[in-house]
Amino acid sequence: MKKSGVFTTVLIIVAFVVALLVFILVLGNPANFKTPEKTIPTNLLGAVYLGGYIVPLLITLSIMVITYTIERALSLSKAKGKGKIEDFLKKIQISLKEGNTDEAIGLCDKQKGSIANIIRQGLEKYQETASIKEMDAERKLEEVKNAIEEAMGLELPLLNTNLPALATIASVSVLVGLFGTVVGMIKSFQALATAGTPNAAELSAGISEALINTAGGLFGAIVGTISYNFFLTKVGSITYMIDEATYNILSIIAYKSK
Repeated sequence: MKKSGVFTTVLIIVAFVVALLVFILVLGNPANFKTPEKTIPTNLLGAVYLGGYIVPLLITLSIMVITYTIERALSLSKAKGKGKIEDFLKKIQISLKEGNTDEAIGLCDKQKGSIANIIRQGLEKYQETASIKEMDAERKLEEVKNAIEEAMGLELPLLNTNLPALATIASVSVLVGLFGTVVGMIKSFQALATAGTPNAAELSAGISEALINTAGGLFGAIVGTISYNFFLTKVGSITYMIDEATYNILSIIAYKSK
């Protein structure tokens, strides 16, 4: 959890610095405007710059949501381990039924991943208690269950790391974009409220600011929401496979202990 907090803090700082540099040096490049005052854009970059001071915040949120998406994709891919999980579980069950616990542990070492780590803890405890003659079969099975539950308590939170952050960014992005939209519309109405003919440049700038911030907020919300739901489904699938695998392992151990 501490590592996750440090990662988030560093990400916020780096993302904001990058966002400011992009806003000032890239979007605010004089080449993107017809005039030195940077009021009339010549391309999309210049139009985004007219979104105002809310744009760097939206860029920061976008960088964060993309980073979290990449991080979760890599972490969950690693959590699944090497090769097909179904084949790995079949080999584990065959090894256990044949009474070859060492081979089953070796398979876990090769597979790696969250499921393999959890099963390995259970198998090691089973192997450890097998030589204790004073302990009855029921007590041994209980020890294996406890070892598996402890391993799950360590692995499962890692699968859900940064998912709440993705959901939060998706919500915050919409609100920040809405705030920028309101600010832009206020400027537009102020331009309309001036005496005489409305200032077309100010009116256009206000509308651009409103629309750019709306688009930026929606981008972060869409990517964040899709990523969150996608990875939540992935975590649910892995958790289900963990439950099924541990149940089958415990059933085999209970049968062989009779």
